Amino acid sequence: MIDAILDKARSRIDLSPEEGVLLLKSNEVEKIREVSDRLRQEQAGETVTYVVNRNINYTNICEQHCSFCAFRRDDGDDGAYWLDWAQILEKAIDAVKRGATEICMQGGLNPTAKIDGSSLKYYQQLVHTIKSEFPQLHLHAFSPQEVQFIAREDHLTFAQVVVGLRDAGVDSMPGTAAEVLDDQVRKVLCPEKIDSDTWIEIVRTVHEQGVPTTSTMLSGHIETPEQQIWHLEKLRSLQQSAKQSGYTGITEFILLPFVGQEAPKPLRRRVGRDQPDLANSLLLTAVARIYLGNWIPNHQPSWVKLGLSGAVEALRWGCNDIGGTLMEEHITTMAGAIGGTCMEVETLQNAIASLDRPYQQRDTLYRPLAVSYECLSF
Repeated sequence: MIDAILDKARSRIDLSPEEGVLLLKSNEVEKIREVSDRLRQEQAGETVTYVVNRNINYTNICEQHCSFCAFRRDDGDDGAYWLDWAQILEKAIDAVKRGATEICMQGGLNPTAKIDGSSLKYYQQLVHTIKSEFPQLHLHAFSPQEVQFIAREDHLTFAQVVVGLRDAGVDSMPGTAAEVLDDQVRKVLCPEKIDSDTWIEIVRTVHEQGVPTTSTMLSGHIETPEQQIWHLEKLRSLQQSAKQSGYTGITEFILLPFVGQEAPKPLRRRVGRDQPDLANSLLLTAVARIYLGNWIPNHQPSWVKLGLSGAVEALRWGCNDIGGTLMEEHITTMAGAIGGTCMEVETLQNAIASLDRPYQQRDTLYRPLAVSYECLSF
């Protein structure tokens, strides 16, 4: 049965959800890895790409209480912060000095973050603060959850919010806040977040406004193999619709293994593990390549969550990109991840070269860049 499924995958035929589940439950892991690696080579090539980017998490003040999140704070709590315009610009200046081509910006849902009573104006000012000084930077910003938050606060449609952000200078949006696109899982992980259908509706709206997104999955907590595959199925269907309508749609898939060391205690006890299970993460990485690769050719591990050695290993399990330099990262690090917060370009290049594969700096949309820069230490 597994051989027949893998033969189908080698022929570049999309698998059914039932076949995807069988792969996740199979013991023939090396066969699955070999097929995923072959498909990676056919769909994305031998070259491993990376991007020089900087994260800016502009606030950790958040009205929601996700069960996996160690990042959020209430206003007034110890450790709560909210960056002002000067601090955001300072981080952008530093990123440009380090050669960044991308700023990735996300934050907590802070109801007081408004200008003249408008949440959208505040978010537009976030964008303007960076773009007015550095129009060449690609701004990859604001999750579907943030879009819904702005729409709710300002009584706008999702399309109005997306257009307002796009016209302000947002170039692409992260496909985060997806966690697992199963509402039974979401009731435990993030009961205050948008449901699966709303997440899909917002991402489809983003695509329809000509703005590409990424896609993600938070894995390795309470979800089942069936729920993992149905998450991938929803992403594949979303991308098929985008492509059929002539949109770029989803540029990449990123697996985000659960890190529970500093997560709230109830979920941490339920999962029973502080750091990701590498073997399970690699198998899911391989199956994601097999399941999605015909439609989403770029797959990236999280070196913040897996560590650099785990991310390098994932390059043998279907990934063709090793991610970005980040320069700073708070959300996963505060959950107890041990991968670090800044990766030097030379370190990424050497890690890729250890597999005897070539490396290439890219931009956010996976276009190759001729010049590489060094990520300097603080």
